[in-house]
Amino acid sequence: MYDIIGIGIRFRIDPGGGARNVSTPSTPAGRKPRADAERNRSRVLAAARALFQERGDEVQMPEVARAAGVGTGTVYRHFPTRQALVEAAAELRFAEILQFARTDCLRDPESGQGLARYLRHVGQILADDQGLSASVAATVGSSAPRGEILAQLELAVGELIDQGRSARTLREDLAVSDVYMLVGALSAIIRTGSGDWRRFIDLAFDGLRPRTGN
Repeated sequence: MYDIIGIGIRFRIDPGGGARNVSTPSTPAGRKPRADAERNRSRVLAAARALFQERGDEVQMPEVARAAGVGTGTVYRHFPTRQALVEAAAELRFAEILQFARTDCLRDPESGQGLARYLRHVGQILADDQGLSASVAATVGSSAPRGEILAQLELAVGELIDQGRSARTLREDLAVSDVYMLVGALSAIIRTGSGDWRRFIDLAFDGLRPRTGN
């Protein structure tokens, strides 16, 4: 079990479970938040993600409060600004992607298919959650992960690359930066609707296979 800390929130990643928030910005160090406060925060975050997915950057804080069944003041206690709420939703999405990489993509090293599984999962998340991506881009300026969550994702992708090399399904010179270049292209294809993102992954993997003679 390990923690991911970033943008004012902390998630605990448990290989046997999911991404779970274990603290809030307003909780003093060493003091566990009340159970009802944790529940309210989770409800607000879940409602915000659903609304962002449906309506993108049009969503405002009072709407989130109504959807979560709490007062607007409760929303602002956990997320002092709209930007903080958008960032928290994005951070949770990255934590869930990391959890998938750890529990689903790394579990079968002999097949060497973990990286392909990871990229298809990321593509599906981006395709299903374009409203949140648009909100993050409009509010923060970039939908890319940052800080500790980025470091943990890079470690996981590095392990997937190592597995693929060992299984002889990935070329020896493939780097983590190459994978994130592919993710950037994947994101652009989905955002602009300029093609079939699944076909893009299939074509990309033709270039990721070991070269003849390696």
